[in-house]
Amino acid sequence: MTTSEIKFLAGPQSRWKDFKTALSVFASFIKGFRAFHFTGPCVTIFGSARFKNEHPYYKKTEELAGKIAQLGFTIMTGGGPGIMEAANKGAKEAGGRSVGCNIVLPHEQHHNPYLDKWVNIKYFFVRKTLLLKYSYAFVVMPGGFGTLDEYFEALTLIQTKMILQFPIVIFDTFFHKNLLAHIEVLKQNGTISATDSDYYLVTDSVDEAVEYIRENSLIKFKLQPEKLSKPFRWLLEKM
Repeated sequence: MTTSEIKFLAGPQSRWKDFKTALSVFASFIKGFRAFHFTGPCVTIFGSARFKNEHPYYKKTEELAGKIAQLGFTIMTGGGPGIMEAANKGAKEAGGRSVGCNIVLPHEQHHNPYLDKWVNIKYFFVRKTLLLKYSYAFVVMPGGFGTLDEYFEALTLIQTKMILQFPIVIFDTFFHKNLLAHIEVLKQNGTISATDSDYYLVTDSVDEAVEYIRENSLIKFKLQPEKLSKPFRWLLEKM
């Protein structure tokens, strides 16, 4: 078959629909920016929505989020149940700030009750951008496809220097053992650099995770106690 014989397939070609989508995406970003403008430096915690509050991973996330919040960080999550709820709950009960960026799904994922502030977002990629934008560290708890997507998004942006080298903590070595083994396969085959694993810490220790974030985020980026800024009333902003 020659190129002259190829019949190209018809795809989406509505300029008007594309324009409306672009406006909707822009509106989603502005909605998120307005919601989180006063949150301060965050640590985003990724993890499964499926763990119940009696699960050991839920309890460990509560403990970890509480101790990170005590460093002065705002705890940010995807705003839903499971690990996300545990992280927001841990921050809230420690006296810290707790925010969420909830995704709007057909089965109506609702935000959890431990949020000081949240926003509902229609697009996954907008949500991921917001979770990354305000964060000075990332914690990867046990999770599924969404958690891995968020983890590798953050890791790729750090690897390619699209964002600064913020610390990443992978929590629970047993749960992530096969993932870590596959990363070694990537290194052995040269698809990533041998030093790329330096971008993250793998640990089972809450205290080690907190210290790693303290040294590689709070101290490294010289974060200081905030001086409260006032919202602009003419922009209808809220703290």
